[in-house]
Amino acid sequence: MNESHKLVRSNLDYLKKLFIMPDSPDKFIEFGHELLELIHEFFQEKGGIHSSATLPELSAIFNDTNIPESPLLIKDVLTEIKSKIIKHSVKVGSPYYIGHMTSAIPYFMILLEMIIAALNQNQVKIESARASSFVERELIAWVHNLIFDRKSSFYEKNIHNHHISLGNVTSGGTLSNMTALMVAREKAFPPDGDFPGLRMAGSNKALSHYRYSRGVVMVSTRGHYSITKAVNLLGMGESNVINIPVDNNNHIDIRKLRRKIKALQEETHERTKIIAIIGIAGTTETGNIDDLETLAQISREAGAHFHVDAAWGGPALLVDEYRPMFKGIELADSVAIDTHKLLFCPASMGMVLFRNEKDLNLIKHSSHYIIRRNSVDTGRFTLEGSRPFACLKPWAALKIIGRKGYGLLFQHARESTNYLRGILDHCGNFEVLNNPELFILNYRFIPEQVRDQISILEGISAYSNREKARDAEKKIRNINKLINSLNIKFHRELRRDDSTFVSRTTLESTRYRPQNIVVLRAILINPLTEKEVLDEIVQTQNRIGLTIWRDFKPAYLRIRDEVK
Repeated sequence: MNESHKLVRSNLDYLKKLFIMPDSPDKFIEFGHELLELIHEFFQEKGGIHSSATLPELSAIFNDTNIPESPLLIKDVLTEIKSKIIKHSVKVGSPYYIGHMTSAIPYFMILLEMIIAALNQNQVKIESARASSFVERELIAWVHNLIFDRKSSFYEKNIHNHHISLGNVTSGGTLSNMTALMVAREKAFPPDGDFPGLRMAGSNKALSHYRYSRGVVMVSTRGHYSITKAVNLLGMGESNVINIPVDNNNHIDIRKLRRKIKALQEETHERTKIIAIIGIAGTTETGNIDDLETLAQISREAGAHFHVDAAWGGPALLVDEYRPMFKGIELADSVAIDTHKLLFCPASMGMVLFRNEKDLNLIKHSSHYIIRRNSVDTGRFTLEGSRPFACLKPWAALKIIGRKGYGLLFQHARESTNYLRGILDHCGNFEVLNNPELFILNYRFIPEQVRDQISILEGISAYSNREKARDAEKKIRNINKLINSLNIKFHRELRRDDSTFVSRTTLESTRYRPQNIVVLRAILINPLTEKEVLDEIVQTQNRIGLTIWRDFKPAYLRIRDEVK
């Protein structure tokens, strides 16, 4: 324990004061000001994206294995939070932090979080979430209407119809995808005669009753890892997630999907039930949108549930100019959306919406002491039990920012994406490796002389005899392996420099396919990231890249000059 901390005499009267508003509003306001000052200082502090503390040093700071015995003063704990936690937190709101989907949030979100904590509503049951239950249903109706665009009479009838649910608020995209796949699983193996359905009988008996060997879920190789987790948790087995290759624009390859479905249907040694086909509306690595309209048609033909994972891209539906990219999403059986991404809410909250208002009845559950069978409790339809009043954040944001406001934010994100692409191309030592649709840019550091050499080798491969072509292709592969290693080290040095941040991934879908290419991943949604900031980021990256290149250049020259 810090010696400067003052122990508080532990008595019930003191503890009671912690559970009610302070005796005077001045005291409450005093602590509120102190808290806001801590946050403000954190954002105003100059320096890098991360603190200078190493991971071992942070381990040493949080190395107390004993639960505190006696109470401490709130102000002392706040001081400890400032020195130990806030000081060493990641500045995800920095305009120079363009590496992940976690970004800056509007300041009013802090106030909403305070309201949520103060009210402490539990959304599982109307008895602990009176007005907030209706807020949640209203928000769900808004987003359902945004996606599926049913008639006004449909929403008037169902917005507060406690016998059904248009969708759920969840803790994030993982639970949204899992909810959708759970419904898909129940639809794939429904009750039939004496068979009570998969929910009651389990997977083995369901497969046996319907004479299937297995059930599968199909999604592109850009599918989010939560799909595999959900299939695992639902007892369907990770090996039954079938990943379909993507085309050069990171869209699911429709021809290969059709070919795989046909192969499954023609298998004679085992019968396969296609439980769900998943389209992606905003791939998390590359920001691209599948052909949702065609996927909807294929899903109907295959008798499969059609789910759209729009956790990243879904909020772009708010803006009319983006809607054509989502054509066919209204045909989905279910759609997942996150609010802590393009709606600029704090982590974490998601939603899953169902076109058929009765679909969630397939997983409805009840209990004697809570969420009783004929109650109005929203918790009857959710996988999660207790949930906070998180829906207040997007509900308020949609009112404060509005569709027009989000349109301006997305316009800025698109302009930032295009600007970054332009200065990367102009620099000459970078190569953009995707065609972004929703504000995510993939690129790598590669010296201009190496890019030129690859172009020469590609020409030799295309127009020379077979032996020379093979030699040129081998050199390209070896150069790419070297540049992969260069970019891994480059990314480490960027993190060490710490004045900017981008993330890193590996893609098989670039122009060098099928070779895996290490790429940097920039996400351009922070409205505080201006062109001048992007200029600085590229200048920093170019400087660091050229410094590292000195160590790699001898190996490159050996590959280039190698004679077969």
